[in-house]
Amino acid sequence: MHADEIETDASLVRRLLADQFPRWADLSITPVPSYGTDHDIYRLGDELVVRLPRVGWATRQAAKEVVWLPKLAPHLPLALPVQVATGHPAAGYPHAWSIYEWLPGDNANGTIGDLDQAAVDLAAFIRALRQVDTTDAPPRPPGARGAPLIESDTVVRRSIAALGDRIDGPAVLGIWEESRDAPPWDGPEVWVHGDLLPGNLLVVDGRLSAVIDFGGLNVGDPACDLQPAWNVFAGASRERFRSELEVDDASWLRGRGWALAQSVTALPYYWDTNPGMIRQALNALTQVLADRSS
Repeated sequence: MHADEIETDASLVRRLLADQFPRWADLSITPVPSYGTDHDIYRLGDELVVRLPRVGWATRQAAKEVVWLPKLAPHLPLALPVQVATGHPAAGYPHAWSIYEWLPGDNANGTIGDLDQAAVDLAAFIRALRQVDTTDAPPRPPGARGAPLIESDTVVRRSIAALGDRIDGPAVLGIWEESRDAPPWDGPEVWVHGDLLPGNLLVVDGRLSAVIDFGGLNVGDPACDLQPAWNVFAGASRERFRSELEVDDASWLRGRGWALAQSVTALPYYWDTNPGMIRQALNALTQVLADRSS
């Protein structure tokens, strides 16, 4: 998927464990199927999981999570990843890597039993996240999740152009400009997960149980975390999600802009390499287009 991607396999994981964490080196190692884009995931025994960054920039995620997730978790109603160890480059593998507790569940693609209940549960998670103190939060890079949409304008317009006739470019561009030009957020910046896609939501027995992958964690415009309205929900459950979060019209437009931006930037990049991501992005874009016309 990436020009500088590192290939991994179970034997590499075994070598890394034997060298750095021998107490776990004899546990079973099983690749975890995923259409994630920045880590290879291996289940380690029954209770642990190994995460190996595929590209250098992805190493920043574990470093962020080990600092902030223990501070956020006590305030949130859904489970978060728990990092238990950090490994260093070795055995021909060039990146820092990490071991987490295993979180049970399937991703949220078609596994939620009651979408209305899920809208309530996910809204409660987002409300709680927004209320956590942001003191000492790391600075947000330009264009990061939660930034003003105008900072993403160049990359979104370039992605729409690159997709050509694979999408309805004029309609998508019109929605983007409507969102980009919506009144900006003028309240306090809050914590945002930044990537609340179905693959980052875990479901047990049909109900949301955990939120994973906090690589997009930032402090910014809360509208960024409205993406599930078009990635997870539709119809009545979308309206329930909006109602639970008491979203005003301007924030709704900006949230829709974030859903659009995530979709159109992923599509040209992963078109030939990650069919799962493409299905997710196309579905979200279809929902955004349908929502505007409804």
